[in-house]
Amino acid sequence: MPEKHILLVEDDEDQVILIREALRIHGVTAEVKRARDGEEALDMLASCDGHGAVWPDVVFLDLKMPRMNGFEVLKHIRADDGTRLLPVVIFSSSVLEEDVRNAYLSGANSYVKKFTSFKEFSGAVGLMASYWLGLNEPALAAAPAGPLQ
Repeated sequence: MPEKHILLVEDDEDQVILIREALRIHGVTAEVKRARDGEEALDMLASCDGHGAVWPDVVFLDLKMPRMNGFEVLKHIRADDGTRLLPVVIFSSSVLEEDVRNAYLSGANSYVKKFTSFKEFSGAVGLMASYWLGLNEPALAAAPAGPLQ
């Protein structure tokens, strides 16, 4: 089975540590590349041109970040022919109805809230990874190739 790849877009170092630990606990061996903000995430995706950089199988995207928030990142991903089919899971502490609605209207594939207890948080991360890296059939291979605009 080919190696799986996650792009984790998260500005909070503590959250990154918790997510990586949850993935380890659940036996997820995917390579996790981390972007600290939306601009860095788009730069990383733009480098996935088939010349060394590998497309992520899924993007775990936080909403509240400096420089470029998750909604803006999602809109850029969906507007580009090369990335519009890339699975994007919003993983946010926000449970505001407006944020959930706007995420789906912007093209999110899923919206998962960050739980406050590590047990629930870890379980959510494990389920997300299991579904998006194991069960989901990716459509990105069918997308026309092209750089982010």
